[in-house]
Amino acid sequence: METMERLVIKGGRPLVGEVEVRGSKNAASKLIVASLLTKEPCVIENVPLSAEIDITRELCEYVGSDIHVEGRKMTIQTRAIKNFSVSELSRKNRIPILAIGPLLHRSGRAEVPVLGGCPIGHRPVNFHIEALNKLGARIERRERSYFAQASELQGAEIYFPYPSVGATENVLLSAVLAQGKTIVVNAAIEPEIMNLVDMLVKMGARISVDEMSRRVEIEGVSRLGGVAISVMPDRNEAVSFVTAALATDGDIFIKNIETRYLHSFMEKVAALGAYYEVQEGGIRFFGEKPYRAVSLDTAPHPAFMTDWQQPFLVLLTQARGKSIIHETVYEDRFGYTKDLQRMGADIMVSDECPEGSKCRFYGQTFNHVAHVFGPTKLRGGEITMTDIRAGMAHIVAALAAEGESVISGVEHVDRGYERIDERLRELGADIKRV
Repeated sequence: METMERLVIKGGRPLVGEVEVRGSKNAASKLIVASLLTKEPCVIENVPLSAEIDITRELCEYVGSDIHVEGRKMTIQTRAIKNFSVSELSRKNRIPILAIGPLLHRSGRAEVPVLGGCPIGHRPVNFHIEALNKLGARIERRERSYFAQASELQGAEIYFPYPSVGATENVLLSAVLAQGKTIVVNAAIEPEIMNLVDMLVKMGARISVDEMSRRVEIEGVSRLGGVAISVMPDRNEAVSFVTAALATDGDIFIKNIETRYLHSFMEKVAALGAYYEVQEGGIRFFGEKPYRAVSLDTAPHPAFMTDWQQPFLVLLTQARGKSIIHETVYEDRFGYTKDLQRMGADIMVSDECPEGSKCRFYGQTFNHVAHVFGPTKLRGGEITMTDIRAGMAHIVAALAAEGESVISGVEHVDRGYERIDERLRELGADIKRV
């Protein structure tokens, strides 16, 4: 029986130095899928070497892509679709459903597995399915898969009750080669989506985005060509390294990151009483515990990102007073706080929205609000990761804690972070993989 890897971390050492964030895994995986829309070669630079990319590459190669990787440059060419069904492939992430549009355009049929991904709450695909139906796809829910057919897709007007990132990406990938115009109302406008739009436009797509009104217009074209594109930097990685440094009284320089990716995070860093300096080639972050209590709501971009709250909550255990995180994107994303409580954190999770602040979970029984009381001393412990971002919170807590922590379930964090243990060690962390 295979023994799963673990991380052993001895906490209490400040993280000091500089680190260059890799390309965004959330953007890179979508750019790789977008390459299926053309027979011509697509060159994608700054691809992260994470497990998420391996899973996406497996999907594309299975349907017929020839892929060559040289360092962080990936060249993909899909001359023909050899397999329209990828239903037996990995369910470890939510990428396969995004292949429906490209596969329909190239072969008229698509079959993808029921989605996997991190257990962070109900993540329905109804927005995806309804949008694809409006575009003319006929979709059948089978026991373990979704089967779709369409002779050709037609433009449509699509309204999202909530600005879903995945569903917006799905419409973009499906509508660029559809007949006529598609209008998306209340679209997600995350930077990773703009990276995908940039690629599609360079391939010949006709897309206009009004970020203020969340309106996207797509005029279908008859064909798309090859492209050369670079993956944007991973803002989740940047935030993860910054929170780890601040939680350990460290001083870190994040290379090749721009303030436009981190505005709402930097506002909260300042509110904590920590510091940042925008310098040539990146941003420096530093601070000293205890910090000031902070309250925040997670929400779609440009607000504070839901993927940032887990490591940031660890920081709040080192702040004086009561902090509140109101999670409005996913209804079940505070399961990791039980591990932090065992490490000494004082956290109460509630289903009641903060006074005067209501969200789509208001009046329901979802524990989507965390009250954090501090500062508290964290102690090392044995922890099991359950998803990517919670796993990063566990690592940050272990780095800040007194004593030794042993963390299992490392495959989760490996899906989203490249060589995280080695890169933390270069910043002074006492961390090893066993």
